[in-house]
Amino acid sequence: MSIARIGILTAGGDCPGLNAVVRAATKHALKNNIEVFGFKNGFDGLVKNQYIILDDKIVSGILTRGGTILGTSNLANPFNYTLPPLASPEEPKDLSSMVLHTLKTNRIDALVAIGGDGTLSMASKFIDMGVKIIGVPKTIDNDLSATDFTFGFDSALAVASEAVDRIHTTAESHHRVMIVETMGRYAGWIALRSCIAGGGDICLIPEIPYNINVVAKAIEDRQRKGKTFSIIVAAEGAVDESGKMAVQKKVEGSTDPIRLGGISGIIAAQIEKMLNVECRVVVLGHLQRGGTPTAFDRWLATRFGAKAVDLILKEDFGNMVALRGTDIVSVPIKEAVSKLKKVDPNGQEVKTALEVGTSFGSPTLG
Repeated sequence: MSIARIGILTAGGDCPGLNAVVRAATKHALKNNIEVFGFKNGFDGLVKNQYIILDDKIVSGILTRGGTILGTSNLANPFNYTLPPLASPEEPKDLSSMVLHTLKTNRIDALVAIGGDGTLSMASKFIDMGVKIIGVPKTIDNDLSATDFTFGFDSALAVASEAVDRIHTTAESHHRVMIVETMGRYAGWIALRSCIAGGGDICLIPEIPYNINVVAKAIEDRQRKGKTFSIIVAAEGAVDESGKMAVQKKVEGSTDPIRLGGISGIIAAQIEKMLNVECRVVVLGHLQRGGTPTAFDRWLATRFGAKAVDLILKEDFGNMVALRGTDIVSVPIKEAVSKLKKVDPNGQEVKTALEVGTSFGSPTLG
């Protein structure tokens, strides 16, 4: 088939590097005389037939810009649509047929879907319905097993690491226990690597359930050594030995069905009660998603975007671009979303952290 027109969408949570993918894919497509439709706000733009025509002028200067010029949404799941006026959380609808109609009406030959696990899972369903899709992996959690890195992760890690660096001075000055809460729903990559890079004392991640008594003992051990402060880095999805997560609310129709947050406050209250020490909490939240992408994320996103159009030109549909070593390869989208990439509790990174004295709050480690 001859490719004349493609669509691009960015869905799920925003992160640095999205615009770099849009730019690279658009530039490569235009060089091959392919028209580019940028659908607004993720799959919502396909449901509502809302788009902009992307040209060289529009994508000029967006390489270093955070967020996405197309907008995004993690609520517009076409298979379980809950947004008014077309539907509601109380009466969700399957509007996937409207997506197919939009693609057909606009004569879209192929679609580049940029997103994380939720976005690519939806893309996989549309592939089964006959849509020609190439996936681009985006998540600050770095939890897609089919690629060594997702773009957005390095930028988020840089923010988290700087936060841990900055917290040290006030913790030391006031002799406090400071808890930095990072993102990381089911995978603790941001918390682990920022803890190692920032010299954190205790690291709490979803993959290693913690015991609050072990956390308290690690702080007491530091106090006995004359250390007057402690830094805890906790992923939002950290769990104690009972397996309970700190859930703020459930979100109907979202690719992220539960909204996490507040684990740092829970831990702070427990530590203050047990040790009679002053604790302070810093929740980084969406700070990790914003701002200028790092050089690595710009490099990776640009290569991903260009490779996505390469696959379209080769009609190699149903695949996701991925980084393996220094090579950009393609893997089936179904394989990419089949398994989350999590921190290995027995892996080298955890071992390194233990060797420099970091505690994971676990009675079985260290």
